[in-house]
Formats: sequence, structure tokens, C-alpha cells
Amino acid sequence: MASIRELHQQLVSKTRSATEITQAALATIQQLEPKLHSFLLVTADYALAQASRVDAQIAAGEEIGWLAGIPIGIKDNFCTQGIATTCGSKILSGFIPPYESTVTRKLNLGGAVMVGKTNLDEFAMGSSTENSAYQVTANPWDLTRVPGGSSGGSAAAVSAGECVVALGSDTGGSIRQPAAFCGVVGLKPTYGLVSRYGLVAFASSLDQIGPFATSVEDAAILLGAIAGHDPQDATSLNVPISDYTQSLIPDLKGKKIGVIQETFGEGLDPIVAEAVQQAIQQLKDLGAEIREISCPRFRYGLPTYYIIAPSEASANLARYDGVKYGLRAKDADNLLSMYAKTRAEGFGTEVKRRIMIGTYALSSGYYDAYYLKAQKVRTLIKQDFEAAFEQVDVLVSPTCPTTAFKAGEKTADPLSMYLSDLMTIPVNLAGLPGLSLPCGFDPEGLPIGLQMIGNVLREDQLFQAAYAYEQATEWHKRTPKL
Repeated sequence: MASIRELHQQLVSKTRSATEITQAALATIQQLEPKLHSFLLVTADYALAQASRVDAQIAAGEEIGWLAGIPIGIKDNFCTQGIATTCGSKILSGFIPPYESTVTRKLNLGGAVMVGKTNLDEFAMGSSTENSAYQVTANPWDLTRVPGGSSGGSAAAVSAGECVVALGSDTGGSIRQPAAFCGVVGLKPTYGLVSRYGLVAFASSLDQIGPFATSVEDAAILLGAIAGHDPQDATSLNVPISDYTQSLIPDLKGKKIGVIQETFGEGLDPIVAEAVQQAIQQLKDLGAEIREISCPRFRYGLPTYYIIAPSEASANLARYDGVKYGLRAKDADNLLSMYAKTRAEGFGTEVKRRIMIGTYALSSGYYDAYYLKAQKVRTLIKQDFEAAFEQVDVLVSPTCPTTAFKAGEKTADPLSMYLSDLMTIPVNLAGLPGLSLPCGFDPEGLPIGLQMIGNVLREDQLFQAAYAYEQATEWHKRTPKL
């Protein structure tokens, strides 16, 4: 699949129409979906109608934006008006949202072409896209392996060329971890930079929407299109949005890059460690000054997250009770048994596990011991990052401790599954922007991800560091052979 810039030039010069580009994407989806299962819903008629509107604009001599006519996949936890939204859960089967999320509305106005809704772990809870109630998505590099999660469908679709770019959501690594596993670029922006209005909530203080792309430039273009203040989201930041493509400079002279020492230790695959160390050397060769940085509370990210996120989830998921929308259990004797039966039938194992953990952590007598303490540790993790950014511009670490694991390998052991988000979770707790990009392959041909972390609202510095590295290497040019 060509880049946004290349497709935009084809459209403007009229060498290809938006309809032709969309038909090509839909043909790829039709060919690959029996193997990949990236999409829960392919919106072919809707996409072709959007494309024909772009063609009409071009024919009328109107100027079009960067994303006009560009095929995009949308994670199925974004509300799309009139189009089914399931969150990968049985409890929302048949739910058609009556309104549009802010980000998809912005993309629609910009002429982007939604080719479908992508698969995810149920309610975005998981690290492998095996928790979807509907299907298991495969990794395009090896169909026996997982694409990561929870935004695995979006990552796999972009990696396999089923769409040019895609949107995901990231609560504890759900964009960066699948981006690493699928060999693409994935960005979690600063908390509040992108409106969450119409994103089905998992953990409201952690969730953030971001782009998947095959290049840093495409990620920068997509972020620019969705970022910005939204009065419908109380956590939305009212800050000016810069043109992120202006930060794409292939030079790191004068930049200080910190290596988080705590991410190179127990549990890290030596092959991943070596690839990331080589990437750090490459950043040095590009002119960056490399410093060792300690974030001593980094390792408390995982236990902190697994108290805060399930607590917020237990509150957010209370609304799925069979009354207003979604699944309703039959043959219930009274209201209480209808609630219980609906939730028992509608939610999957992982979602139930997290609701129970969260409800327990918030219960009387345990709130102070668990939830309150976790929020205090969250503050300490944030302070470690603040101290680090007094010394450096960007921090780097591996995105994940390993490459993609085999489907079914960790489903029986939730704790080992949770550990795959070890490196990404602290970034969400601190509300910082984080980006993953390919930095190598293991001997089995599976992609390895390099994580870059920026200070609050310094996506520009992330893009500069990532672009300089990408342009100096060839990793992003490799594509899976499907």
C-alpha cells in the first residue's frame, strides 16, 4: 500500500481516483480476511460512497486535504453513527450508535474512507486480540502468532496493506504493543490531545486514541487530523495543534536521548535487547547525545495499572445491564436476575475478571489499601518521568519484552499475558506521548519494536527522533509476505 503522500499526489494529478484506491483496498481485504480476521465489519458500500464524494470534489476543482480518499480502518470501540459498534463483545451485539465519535466525524469531514471496523480484545481489555467474542486476529508476519492487543485488528490491517492507516485506542499499551508485534508505527498521544468523545470507555483516566501507519510521516498526518480541543470531552486539552509534519527532520544534532535503565533487565528477550541497543547506537550516530536514565518506580507500573484500570472499568461497565441497549438475557424472573444473567452471558472471561478485581479494589475497607495507594504510586511514577525530562528530550526503551507469541500460548496464564505490557503501561499512568516503530527482526522473521517516550505535548520531538531513525534504517520497508 502506498503512503498518504503518494496517494494524495495520485488523486490530485488524477492518475487514480479515490474509488479506484478504495476498490483496491477492498479487494485486498477480501483476499486476506479469510486468513487474517482483522475486521469485524467491512463497510464496502459506505467506503465507496465516501470515495465517490471525494472524486466529485476533485472533478469540481476543489482542493482536498491529506486524508481525502485514503482508506482507513477504525477500531470497533469508536461509535460510528448508523454502523454497528460491538467493542468485540457479545453484550453489544446488534448495537448501532445514534451518534458519531469526534475523531471519526473529523475524518469523515476530511474525506477519509472508512473501509471497516477492526477487531479488538473485548472492551479493549487484553494484549493479544484473543479476547474478542467474535474472532481471533492473526499476525501478518506469522499466522500462528498474535498481532498484540487490544488494537490487534488495526495493527494487522495496516501491516498487511488492507488499509493505509488505522485508529486504535491505548489504555496501557494497546497501540504501541500491537504496532511492535506487527512491524508498524503506532502512537499514543499525550492524554487529552485527542478527544475521547464517542470512544467506548475502558479506563477513562488512561484511554487515549492514536494512529497506526507504515511510516512516521503517515502517523504525523493522521494525528494532525484528529488532535484538537473538543468541548464534548471534559478531559480534552485546549492547546494549539502544530503541523506535526514540520517536525520530520532527519537529524538529531543537539538532541538528548535517555535510555531507561529499568527496561533492560529480567524478562527481556536478549534478541530484543540487542536490536534496541543497536537502534540506540544508530540514534547516537545521527548526532544525539545518549544518556542513561533511571526511573526507579517504573517497575511499579504494572501492579499500579492493574488496580486503577480495573477500578475504572468496573464503574464504566456498570452501564451494560440489558436495559437500554445491547444484549438482554431472556427468561429472567425479575430485574436483578435480568442484570445478572445479561452480564454473565454478555461479558467474556477477561472482562469479568477485571470487573471483579476493580469492584473489589473500590469496595468499602479496601479503597484506601488499594485504589488510593495506587493513585499515590502513579504520582511517583509521573515524578520519575518529570525528573528524566529535565535531563533529556526523549526517552527510549524496548516496546515489549518479547516478539509476538503464539496464539493460545498465554491465554491460560493472565499474569504472563499482562507482563507483555510491562514497558508501555507507565507511559499511560503519566499521561505522556509514546511511539513504537520497527527496529529489527528476530531470527524467525518477527518484528521488534523500539519505544520512544516524549514529555507532555512534545509529540513534535517524538516525531523528529522517530523520523530520523526511520530514514536512516530499512526496517519500515519490509512487508509481510501473505
